[in-house]
Amino acid sequence: MGSDKIDRLLREKERLGQGGGAKRIVQQHEKGKLTARERLALLFDGDTFREMHLFMKHRCSHFGLENQEFPGEGVVTGHGLVDGRPLYAASQDFTVAGGAVGEATARKICEIQDQALATGNPFVFINDSGGARIQEGVDSLDGYGAIFYRNIQLSGVVPQICIIAGPCAGGAVYSPALTDFVIQVQGIGQMFITGPKVIEQVTGERVTPEDLGGAQSHARYSGVTHFVAQTEAEAFAICRKLLSFLPSSNAGQPPVVPGRRDDAAAANRSLDAIVPDNPREAYDMHQVILGVVDGADFLEVQRDFAPNLVVGFGRLDGHAVGIVGNNPQHKAGVLDIDSSCKGARFIRFCNAFDLPVVTFVDVPGFLPGVQQEYGGIIRHGAKMLFAYGASIVPKVTVVTRKAYGGAYLAMCGKSMGADRVAAWPSAEIAVMGAEGAVNVLYRRDIEEAASPAEMRLEKIREYTETFANPYVAAGRGMVDDIIEPAETRRYLVHALAALRTKRAARPPKKHGLIPL
Repeated sequence: MGSDKIDRLLREKERLGQGGGAKRIVQQHEKGKLTARERLALLFDGDTFREMHLFMKHRCSHFGLENQEFPGEGVVTGHGLVDGRPLYAASQDFTVAGGAVGEATARKICEIQDQALATGNPFVFINDSGGARIQEGVDSLDGYGAIFYRNIQLSGVVPQICIIAGPCAGGAVYSPALTDFVIQVQGIGQMFITGPKVIEQVTGERVTPEDLGGAQSHARYSGVTHFVAQTEAEAFAICRKLLSFLPSSNAGQPPVVPGRRDDAAAANRSLDAIVPDNPREAYDMHQVILGVVDGADFLEVQRDFAPNLVVGFGRLDGHAVGIVGNNPQHKAGVLDIDSSCKGARFIRFCNAFDLPVVTFVDVPGFLPGVQQEYGGIIRHGAKMLFAYGASIVPKVTVVTRKAYGGAYLAMCGKSMGADRVAAWPSAEIAVMGAEGAVNVLYRRDIEEAASPAEMRLEKIREYTETFANPYVAAGRGMVDDIIEPAETRRYLVHALAALRTKRAARPPKKHGLIPL
């Protein structure tokens, strides 16, 4: 083969690899944004990324596009290694026509999604696009549909992570919404169905793009965003760490980080003092979690959304687990609409990818109120029951303090399929709290007493002594063991080791009907 042909190939690769060209790359950097290829360099292990379909071209022959070229069709796709494990990725290139998605753009993304599905490896989608390539009309729209369809096919088979590092508007937002985790970069990543200008025209409301669809808006209020990154470098660091807890597919196992057996068996006496003697006093469930997981290393998911429930990933003796826990520091740890949706979604993810679930319970009940009832707390609260009841992975529950009523069941009580239930001596497992129970059980006695106030206090003490402890539930077999808080890590390590070969059968069906 003549050297001229090789030279031509190298020139073409160099030219196309520049995307929209030097001027637009400078403009991208001036906006505080990296290019599509710079982002992939942060995601993948050094020199392992292999690009696919660099030479793809559109076939649109109208609206002046017949002689116009879009290098790489506005997206860089390919595969490589992250911590030595295969990964497929698509990174939209804003320097090429604003990253607009046309028919060929979508074909490239779909090809990578198909490859991820066929090989059983995760898919990461980096979003930075002005939207559909309007000149291509329905072909562009059809391309989006093909991407969405594959998001759904990949769901529950391989992990899907979306990074929002630029605009993502209109119908394009549904691909991130269909993935498992969304990482959004503060200040440069924005998502919304309808932009600020249209909203002002239709409703008269004025809002900035950042307030409408920025990272904080979606992390705190909508719950669409799972992680907020202050920089793009941080976004890719979060992505890599998240992947380290996950299997490559639903047929695999997460990487095991060799643990130290002496550390796994060590007692953590600081846990003995975490729960206050005053049942009305709050404490931070994060401290319980950090006192139990390997190296106090906990990756929290949706930290700012519904903070009354904590969810995230950690390791116990080197093995990845999903962790769910009520946080008494926020709304006393109650379950409400948002926390129920947050918890159910996370539990179902863990079940899909064979990650055991460890649940820490301190729940006084479901949040009462007219707005909660009108908003559907019955329907949303049932999602927690459904998620735990349908999960077949190992489930270990630790009751640290309050476990009242239906919320106790919704936090994976024994009858909801928990394989092991342990309780701390501070646990209170009952239909309701002492004050509420006394009002129901002894209302007439209190009203007729010579001193109603004294009678009420006496009955509260009596009920508390009888039920505000874990021994009644343990006596009925609803609690497997009552443990010292300091021994929680050891208990969990041994319980999960015993459950590692768990097999569970379910009735044949396409899928259950979760109350959506």
